[in-house]
Amino acid sequence: MAIDTRTETPKVSVSDYLRKNIREYGLLLALVVIMLLFQFLTGGVLFKPVNITNLVLQNSFIIIMALGMLLIIVAGHIDLSVGSIVAFIGGISAIMLVKWGWHFSLVVPLCLIIGAAMGAAQGYWVAYQKIPSFIVTLAGMLVFRGLTYVVLEGRPIGPFPKEFQLLSTGFIPDFLSFTDPATSLVKNYVALLAVLALVGWAIYSGLKNRRLNEQHGTPNEPFVFFAGQMAVISVVAIFLGFQLSTYRGLPNVLVVMGILIAFYTFVTTRSTIGRRIYAMGGNEKAAKLSGINTERLTFYTFVNMGVLAALAGMIIAARLNSATPKAGVGFELDVIAACFIGGASASGGVGRIIGAVIGAFIMGVMNNGMSIMGIGIDYQQLIKGLVLLAAVFFDVYNKNKAV
Repeated sequence: MAIDTRTETPKVSVSDYLRKNIREYGLLLALVVIMLLFQFLTGGVLFKPVNITNLVLQNSFIIIMALGMLLIIVAGHIDLSVGSIVAFIGGISAIMLVKWGWHFSLVVPLCLIIGAAMGAAQGYWVAYQKIPSFIVTLAGMLVFRGLTYVVLEGRPIGPFPKEFQLLSTGFIPDFLSFTDPATSLVKNYVALLAVLALVGWAIYSGLKNRRLNEQHGTPNEPFVFFAGQMAVISVVAIFLGFQLSTYRGLPNVLVVMGILIAFYTFVTTRSTIGRRIYAMGGNEKAAKLSGINTERLTFYTFVNMGVLAALAGMIIAARLNSATPKAGVGFELDVIAACFIGGASASGGVGRIIGAVIGAFIMGVMNNGMSIMGIGIDYQQLIKGLVLLAAVFFDVYNKNKAV
């Protein structure tokens, strides 16, 4: 007689689940509310196709750097040098492309390698010499900014070749055109179909994960939360995809950003190295005793941050069509703020990629909306600071309440 060895899946009440995950759902709800608020305050300008495209182009590099910064914060460290790395890589790429005349296909990988070396130079002191990351990266911020002025000789260099500019200003061409773009509302069917495919994949993947959890006896989130989350994400994604399809379609940088988000989501949730980073950030001594090489892991997180900052530096330079010594000033604050608003913990061990992305979009929508409304930079900084403080307070309050 066959014996049923399956374990019964534990049931999770709606109230308990909401109480334990209020930060995640609250973050998504906050983004939707902020978008609707600025859509109203800007008289409908926020969701216009041109402005949505600008929103993506203006914040893509922040999101890309936030992916690396999240890993560093989860590991229990911080990196204040990313803005200076952005400026230095922009300057180096300008020297190679404009002054030396090198081809962009050679310049891009070389700049990524230089970024990795800059991250490694800082990671060595943090990982192996045990110098606090705050001090090391503060020194790096000053050193790399000084080197940028030396390389550029205190003046901007440009313009860049058209091929390099496509990194930031190019769009995926529409090879599925069914109608005349001059008369049709939809001018880029690739954008619309790509978003519909992604929404379908997200729903299928979510349902598949729920089935796997049931088979392994792992508790699922209540179906009402799953359905609500999928509904909100689907509606927002399809609306934004349709708006983009009525303009020029998907920006190249959006595709790059999407690939990186998917990759780092996989690394942090499904890979061994991702689990080790979270373990190290939660308790470094315990992680070391369990056999994790925490020094090497810390070193790799800074190398990774250097590569992503280098990519962001090239994207910014391509978008501005010029490399300037003052590029990237203050970017480290926006990147760190995006991670903390997205739920990362200053003590390490806590944080999600999707949270950092949503946090970056919250900052981006606020910047864009306040600029459209004509709010001065002084009040913008004040409001963003208060939002960051509120997010951290909310996180600390929930932790203390749980204890």
